[in-house]
Amino acid sequence: MEFFNEILIGEFSNILLRFVLCASVIFLLIDRLYYPKSKRRDFYFTFMLISVVIFFLVYFMMGMDRGKATMGVGLGLFGIFSIMRYRTDAMPVREMTYLFIIVCLSVVHAMADETGLSAKQVLFDFGKLVVIDIIVLVFTLVCELRLKMQSTKLIQYDRIDLIKPDKREELKADLEQRLGLDIVRIEVGGVDFLKDSAVLRVTYKGKARNEVDTMYEVKKSQWRSTFVF
Repeated sequence: MEFFNEILIGEFSNILLRFVLCASVIFLLIDRLYYPKSKRRDFYFTFMLISVVIFFLVYFMMGMDRGKATMGVGLGLFGIFSIMRYRTDAMPVREMTYLFIIVCLSVVHAMADETGLSAKQVLFDFGKLVVIDIIVLVFTLVCELRLKMQSTKLIQYDRIDLIKPDKREELKADLEQRLGLDIVRIEVGGVDFLKDSAVLRVTYKGKARNEVDTMYEVKKSQWRSTFVF
């Protein structure tokens, strides 16, 4: 019975309330702002679960002796950011920004120390968290509304005679005819003269990229010299 009383009316109830607030804000960020444009289910999955894990990780670290808490949280966050390199290629800037926002919000909500505070002070601190969340949501919404996402497709191109800067229009016309896309930008990456092929990153007008466009991956070494048309 004491266990349920602690959960419902004790200190842990405040923690659960902060977690619900944090999870709700992150859900709005990912489900309503990030996902509609990117359609990346893998990052959706990653962002949501990382936010939950980081919140409780930081909370239990802060439950240690206060003299060791700062070092513990620092080491924990160092480990969290280390796992971001589980991908071969670098994470896109937009995804990295969202991940940083999620980590910061989870840490801020988890580190709010309400031990020994009065009910009035607890309510005041909770209100500050709400204000912070609203500011983050508003700024993210404004940036998303002003940002026009452009779809990108990586292709392996067989006509390397057209990748010269003076044949830009011919290259664009050939790609538009083959792909059926309205191309706005072409980047030439790695060129293989033995196989008469080149790696191109094509930016085009249309719907946001889908998972098919990201299946063909290019190593960083293939982008040593890049020409933008």
